[in-house]
Amino acid sequence: MSARPQTRPAGEPSLRSRLHALPERVLFGPRSERPGPSGRLRRLARYPYALLRDLLGGRLNLHAMGLVYTTLLAIVPLIAFTFGILKAFNAQSILEPLVHEFFRPMGAAADEFTGRVMEFANRVRGALVGTVGLALLIWTLIGTMKKVEDGFNFVWHVDVPRNFARRVAEYLALLTMGPVLIATVIGAAHLASGSAPLRLLSQLPWMDRGIALGLTLAPYVTVSALLTVLYLVIPNTHVRLRPALAGGITAGVLWAAIGRVFTLFVLYSSRLMVVYAGFAIIIAALIWTYLGWIVLLLGAQVSFYAQNPTYLRLGLRELRPSCADTERLALSVMYLIGERYLDGGPRLGIPALALRLDCPGIVVARLCAALEADGFLISAEDETLLPTRDLAQIRLVDILLAARAHSTGPMHCGRALPGRVQHFHTALEAAWQRHCGPTTLAELLRPAR
Repeated sequence: MSARPQTRPAGEPSLRSRLHALPERVLFGPRSERPGPSGRLRRLARYPYALLRDLLGGRLNLHAMGLVYTTLLAIVPLIAFTFGILKAFNAQSILEPLVHEFFRPMGAAADEFTGRVMEFANRVRGALVGTVGLALLIWTLIGTMKKVEDGFNFVWHVDVPRNFARRVAEYLALLTMGPVLIATVIGAAHLASGSAPLRLLSQLPWMDRGIALGLTLAPYVTVSALLTVLYLVIPNTHVRLRPALAGGITAGVLWAAIGRVFTLFVLYSSRLMVVYAGFAIIIAALIWTYLGWIVLLLGAQVSFYAQNPTYLRLGLRELRPSCADTERLALSVMYLIGERYLDGGPRLGIPALALRLDCPGIVVARLCAALEADGFLISAEDETLLPTRDLAQIRLVDILLAARAHSTGPMHCGRALPGRVQHFHTALEAAWQRHCGPTTLAELLRPAR
């Protein structure tokens, strides 16, 4: 008599499902909110878990691959443009060491690649004088910056990029001021290193170790500071200094660690040279550029999570609130804004609303944009929100209808529905609209005052 196969009881999750849900339960479950070392450790472990989950998800990889292609198109025009700006300050000699530092993890090929890039940049720079090619070069750089902004906006869940006028003005300012600031910092460092007080201090026994440590840490500090500035200014949203600094330091450390590992890989990878022969240098450059963009996007992700820890559980997944959630959120947003408007207190912006409602900012931002488009809200100069008209003229039923339209979109399928279903739905709609009646936002606020 054959044995009966063991079956899992209905409703019981499989082992695979339980293992998949284990990190969520451990890191975001009730125990993670408890005080004490155990709770703090669980909350801290959310960050590496979220970064690894987002990286394995594949969407960051797609943006990094696209930025590799953009980098190949823009590296020579960028260096040529930077060379021209630095030459005006007689500081063009600092450009080649910076390029070499970027390619340094490629080992012995760094010298060859740096020489080729500088040679191309010199040729491009000379050919652009007095030609329309300068306009094409600037246009290429602006397009490259737009791709970088798109990648950072994706990390920050920003739907709306800069408009064309802001894009041109801010990108040109960044491309112009960046080389000048780098030249200023390097020039000041050279002046300080050659000053008499520092030479006297360097004669002290402990000062030699301090200078050696400073020279060792200087590249990492410079990279972290540069990345912090990028995380502050590139995303089309307000980024606070501390989250940007956290992302910059994380990316700087990762850059140094991955750079060393990649250098060892290039030095000991004889198969790479055998398989790709003369193309090995190009392949290595592509891989290193890809890893560099992965590091930059992960640093941006750290800064985003540091400023918005409520997203740690959600990650890069698309938010799709239900119609009921959208309706409740729309009423809550209008309620809070109307409450502040009547009380005369500080006005609320999208970040404050998201924090107050314990809701991801992108959901609140999209809903507020829909309410603003329907004429319920208006954005002030300081990006806070105000009602467009007297609260006694804003009906609750109109807010709910606007929330429904935002949640579902303009879809009409009434003719295809069965007659009894259509009749039941019509009665249901009439019932809830009759319940709302002429009730306004002012009347909803009145009992709480």
